[in-house]
Amino acid sequence: MKLLLVWILNALALLAVAYLLPNIHVASFLTALLAAFVIGLVNVLIRPLLVILTLPITVLTLGLFILVINGVLFYAVGQWLQGFHVDTLMAGILGAVLYSVLSWLLTATLIDDK
Repeated sequence: MKLLLVWILNALALLAVAYLLPNIHVASFLTALLAAFVIGLVNVLIRPLLVILTLPITVLTLGLFILVINGVLFYAVGQWLQGFHVDTLMAGILGAVLYSVLSWLLTATLIDDK
């Protein structure tokens, strides 16, 4: 039940990101649900591999390169998934940061861990 609620909150966060940033477009709530699912899958399956492969540059930039990795993955999902579109890579980076913050805020506020 908790996983389903987190998924819905992530979709709402994605809709909020699309509302706040003009370069990110989400067609509907169902598209936001699907996009939140795909973003979660990409973060679980592909992101760790990219973090390991880019570890030297991540260390040199004191971890800031992870923001670029998150943005590239957000942008890639936006290019791959129909109904969810991210116009530029910079919009992907900003969208990924805003999506993470909003998702964290919603989850921390509305879900009781006890």
